[in-house]
Amino acid sequence: MPDTLVIGAGPFGLALAAHLKNQGIEHLVIGKPMEFWEKHMPEGMYLRSGCDWHLDVNNTNTIDAFAKTQQHTIKEVEPISLNFYLKYAHWFIGQTRLNIKRAYVTTLKQAKNGFTATSDDGDSIEAKHVVVATGFKYFTCTPPELAAVLPQGRYSHTCNTNELSQFSGKRVLIIGGRQSAFEWTALLREKHAAEVHVSYRHDTPDFVASDWNWVMDVVNNIALHPSWFRELDQESKEQYRYKLWAEGRLKVEPWLKERVQHDNITLHPHTQVERTTITNDNAIKIYLNNGASFEVDHIITATGYKVETKQLPFLHADLLASLECSNGFPQLDTHFQSNVPGLFFTSFMAGQDFGPFFGFTIGVRAAAQLVAQGLKT
Repeated sequence: MPDTLVIGAGPFGLALAAHLKNQGIEHLVIGKPMEFWEKHMPEGMYLRSGCDWHLDVNNTNTIDAFAKTQQHTIKEVEPISLNFYLKYAHWFIGQTRLNIKRAYVTTLKQAKNGFTATSDDGDSIEAKHVVVATGFKYFTCTPPELAAVLPQGRYSHTCNTNELSQFSGKRVLIIGGRQSAFEWTALLREKHAAEVHVSYRHDTPDFVASDWNWVMDVVNNIALHPSWFRELDQESKEQYRYKLWAEGRLKVEPWLKERVQHDNITLHPHTQVERTTITNDNAIKIYLNNGASFEVDHIITATGYKVETKQLPFLHADLLASLECSNGFPQLDTHFQSNVPGLFFTSFMAGQDFGPFFGFTIGVRAAAQLVAQGLKT
């Protein structure tokens, strides 16, 4: 029986597993490595993260080290492509020789000596501790008021729309005006979509590089002082949330600017979809609240993610009922442990107690260190 079961094999799970191995904590990772990134992000995508957002607490198996094995310099690989990052992550797994069971957890419940997890291949795994590191997968969000005016079966969230070649020759509306919306817009045009419309409620963001240096400083501070964010007054918390929101949402990376300036791309700032109808030739007629209208073949919602713990499909009802949550987030102590002893949550789900910084891979190393400390106490 492993001491710790890590559910999820994305960046947070992999970074944690490597650190647990270095700390001599017996563990097992269950999940399909980087599957979310491979199946829910489109080919050709670039990441906003820098080469310092690597997975190794010991600073050995870094993105820089991997780049050198490929005979590349840092300047040559930035901005980091999705393909390059995936290669790095799989190289990291090989370098650290992580113990990974390639399966899904279907049920997690409390047991006499900790927890019992059942996997989709029929195995039963007992562990004293469990760390949930499943990232964004279960938290896609299309606001109900928006979904109410969209035609059923004719729209999809960006998370579930990564094969963009299917829209070659098609007309597409993207709802949303932040990084992912413009990323999908550029890629759709490059995959030969006939037209792309982008509707968003605000000004068009500035196409300038984000400054993440201050975020790294904050995350490193949390690693040393894990109660720092939670002890801030509410106004200060909101100021940090807004500062990160502004860095990530009011700016769009400059490599996208020229890629979305084309005749078959139409931006609709300060608009919302008011209603839709289906035409006689099965097109979707879009009516915006500024009076504009046009026809498309499909709608993509780039409307982000929202944590709601009860949406984790593997949590047994009794375990879920025992969890103390606030605003959808599990309430966590200074080492990411919930009120259920031995049950930890990291990544996006730690955002309320540790700040929104842990929704980004910039937080993987700090989270790994704090969770490991909690497992030892």
